[in-house]
Amino acid sequence: MPDQPHRPDAPAAPSLDGRVLVPVADQAPGQVGTRTRFAYHERDGVVWADYAGGEVVRGHLVGTRTGDRLDFRYVQLRSDGTTASGHCASRVVALPDGRVRLWETWEWESHEGRGTSVVEETPPEPGPTAD
Repeated sequence: MPDQPHRPDAPAAPSLDGRVLVPVADQAPGQVGTRTRFAYHERDGVVWADYAGGEVVRGHLVGTRTGDRLDFRYVQLRSDGTTASGHCASRVVALPDGRVRLWETWEWESHEGRGTSVVEETPPEPGPTAD
């Protein structure tokens, strides 16, 4: 994963509420991939999301936000019928175009494995063009 930029003068990252984020790269089989979509919600320091796509039939995460830091647990059902759970710590970064990016460090709690990943808000759909 590329270095995580840190600028102390950067504005606080915006709320995740109502945003849809996607991984920028696939991970190992049976895990989150570029076809997975996370629908985030945030209120009063609490964050949660539902996710699905690719090898993930259904997933949920819940946790807290302090400043630009997230701390949450996740659980998911995979297409092969197995379940898995883990812990993730993320940093919320505001992108220049107004979208958000999460730099994540995660670890499975239900089995061996850990890693890092990046998810970004999906770009807005292009509007209709005038002919």
